[in-house]
Amino acid sequence: MAVAGNEALEGAERERPSLRRSFRSLETPAYRSWFYSQVLSASGTMTQGVAISWLLLRLTGNGVDLGLLTACTFLPSLLLGPYAGALVDRVDRRKLLIITQALLLLFAAATAAVIAAGAVQAWMLFVVSALTGTVAAPDGTARQVYVIDLVGTERVASAVSLYEVILNVSRVAGPALGGVLLATAGAGACCAVNAASYGAPLIVLLLHKPAYVTALSGAAAARKGKTFADLRAGLRYARRHRPILVCLFLAAASGMLFSLGVSLPVFATRVFHLGGGGYGLMMAAFGVGALPGALLASAGPSRPSGRRVGGLALVTAAAVLGTALAPVAWMAFAGLAVVGCVSIWFIAAANTFVQLAADPGMRGRMMGLWTMALPGSNPVTGPSVGWVTQYVGSREGFGLAGLALAVVASAGWRALGWRPAPAVLDPLGHRENESRGVHAFRTLAR
Repeated sequence: MAVAGNEALEGAERERPSLRRSFRSLETPAYRSWFYSQVLSASGTMTQGVAISWLLLRLTGNGVDLGLLTACTFLPSLLLGPYAGALVDRVDRRKLLIITQALLLLFAAATAAVIAAGAVQAWMLFVVSALTGTVAAPDGTARQVYVIDLVGTERVASAVSLYEVILNVSRVAGPALGGVLLATAGAGACCAVNAASYGAPLIVLLLHKPAYVTALSGAAAARKGKTFADLRAGLRYARRHRPILVCLFLAAASGMLFSLGVSLPVFATRVFHLGGGGYGLMMAAFGVGALPGALLASAGPSRPSGRRVGGLALVTAAAVLGTALAPVAWMAFAGLAVVGCVSIWFIAAANTFVQLAADPGMRGRMMGLWTMALPGSNPVTGPSVGWVTQYVGSREGFGLAGLALAVVASAGWRALGWRPAPAVLDPLGHRENESRGVHAFRTLAR
């Protein structure tokens, strides 16, 4: 009885919020280097993103084009997301990332050169975005699973939440730098900074090899010619695990919010009459709020429940709708900070839930579907937001994400509290140790 009591006490201690637990993954030297390199790289990506959105708006003056640009960037993730997940489950993720990061560097450098030469046209931005998106589909999925190869499963919650810290440090540093460069050196300099930022992760990938590799990934690699069978098994697995399925729909709905390059430039210019610097500051306000949100996610329960994810989604929806109705600029800035906090808390919890709910041999495919949903759904959500922004109103375009999250979270609320689990499937869709899998999934659903 005393032993059971001690185990219960230790379990309770693990579930208490702890900032020390938040940074546990940084104790691994390889992950620590990867973390800092990703901060630089993601900030460079955001710097270029601010410039490209602003440049396209200057070239065409049409909010719908911003949605189409987003579609070009993320349509490959929508189409290739499941295949990318199956690929990530069967290949050496480190080698894959070396190839994708090098290609992304070349695309950014080429964009900077065209802009600097004064030859840029709108169609070129669409082409570069499509090429970047094609490479980003396997790159994004591989990066999410690669952190587990670096830190192991015991520290995955910390690594996933710190990945959100990376993204949101970039939302502060990238737009701030982008705003300064837009006002001084021009859009070409933003793209040049992005190209240079890919050097850091390439160096880390070349110098470090992961200490943990999922055993099932190696088994999958041996089954040549079975990629499409693996893909179908992953789709069946997601469909049968209802809480995971709802989280994927929530991720797709949140794509309307996280593609800020569609709605926010128009929201800043047409509602509050701000320039490029003001738009960059709005992006930075979102990022400032997102940092504590990511820390709250990583300091909370190591295994967030489905209902916790749903509740955070509803709070995010309320914050987005409130910001869309802000009567003055300073209230919009404050609202964006709140939106940044709760939205990142929500999406980090949802990502952690999906990764831990999935069987290890299915993790790559579930993250492939996650990439398909966020940001892959943006070819659908981006033009929709752009159309509403252009023809209905700037406030309505920004608030559309809040409405979508509220609808999906409300409709999926019962499923997020669902406890009975189907049989756990192996990477080919066959039944595994059902009793162990059901017990684990029921634990996650609590």
